Amino acid sequence: MTQILINGIDMHALRIPAKGLANPDRQHPTVVLVHGFGADSLASFYFTLAAPLSTSGIEVITYDMRGHGRSSRPDTGYRLSDFVADLTGLLDALDVPGPVHLVGNSYGGTVAFSYAVAHPERVASLFLIEAEPASEPWSRKMSILHGKFREFERPDEMDRVAAQLGPYMARLAKVTSQKLQVTTMVRDTFSGPWLSREQVQSVRCPTIEVLGSESDVVDQAELASLLPHCRIVVVPGQRHLLLMNAPHTVLDLVLSWIDEHHSARRSQAEVSPG
Repeated sequence: MTQILINGIDMHALRIPAKGLANPDRQHPTVVLVHGFGADSLASFYFTLAAPLSTSGIEVITYDMRGHGRSSRPDTGYRLSDFVADLTGLLDALDVPGPVHLVGNSYGGTVAFSYAVAHPERVASLFLIEAEPASEPWSRKMSILHGKFREFERPDEMDRVAAQLGPYMARLAKVTSQKLQVTTMVRDTFSGPWLSREQVQSVRCPTIEVLGSESDVVDQAELASLLPHCRIVVVPGQRHLLLMNAPHTVLDLVLSWIDEHHSARRSQAEVSPG
């Protein structure tokens, strides 16, 4: 793990080389894992997908977004464009060659999608977990989360979280609530500007959206209507915490997805003239 100064943020990042390559000289895929908002950090990927992807011959990059984990927590500066600029700066600082496969969980998927809009030439594919583009309908759904975060300020809410999810989750909720109260994170993150229909439809890279069948946040029909080429996979019996509650299912889907689309890109490169 390393700390890198990106856009004035001391960013905590992890880069794991591809392992188990049958032919080390052959170009390996690079996957960038982008975590969710608020209480999340790169730990959610570190303990689920990172190591298995690496041992499967995939280079893995993941990081704590600004205000999360071990990265700096400025008082302000949490607009979606800031998170996209940080991802751009990180890949530049790490000198990552060629297009990458972006895997984004929840808000991380929203960041990944906006990155693909801004830098289509740098994205090989998008793998969205319980996520969707930052459109105006998305912003209305996210306003519900704003109210939930405010509820964490009440002591009785901490008691409820502890009773339902245990003392660790209660402490995490409390720390997250304090963080959100002393920064403009919630206000900035959900303030726009939103992607237009045309911007969403401009994304041409292979895209897959993986959802829990019981999710109460994401409308799986919306992205499919805007991106007809987008593949939708619904995991039965799962809600928004799909990555944490069904990591092996998500891992199998990611491995299959990367294998399919890295192989396709390699075949195209081999037949391209010059």
